[in-house]
Amino acid sequence: MNITFTMIAQAISFALFIWFTASFVWPPLMRAVEQRQKKIADGLAAADKGQQELVLAQGRVEELINGAKSQSQELVANAQKRSDEMIEDAKVAAKAEGERQIAAARATIEQEIQQAREQLREQVSVLALAGAEQVLMREVDIAKHKDVLDKLGARL
Repeated sequence: MNITFTMIAQAISFALFIWFTASFVWPPLMRAVEQRQKKIADGLAAADKGQQELVLAQGRVEELINGAKSQSQELVANAQKRSDEMIEDAKVAAKAEGERQIAAARATIEQEIQQAREQLREQVSVLALAGAEQVLMREVDIAKHKDVLDKLGARL
């Protein structure tokens, strides 16, 4: 065999191989590579978008947490204020009730003092009458001297 013929045959077969590869093998490989590149680019874009949404979500979560904290602090402050008001109202009510009971006790004491004075006046009248009766040693008519004794009892 001739080396020139072999070289030409190899050159033709190589050219056929390049044509076959360029025509039938290379386009599907390029489409697959391009699709893979597109998928990777889409994945990276989705990852970037996801990170941005994560940052936004974290910001919203922080806002919600801060809002919840301030709201809970406000509720605690309102509850404390209401508690203080209720305690103050209870103190005022207790003081008013105590004053009312003291006034009622004073009125009862005053009434009892008046009753005791009346009883003492009556007893003094009886004693004065008995004393006067013994001093005079005569008959005393109670009906005649009732006005005098009533005046005496009123003075006492």
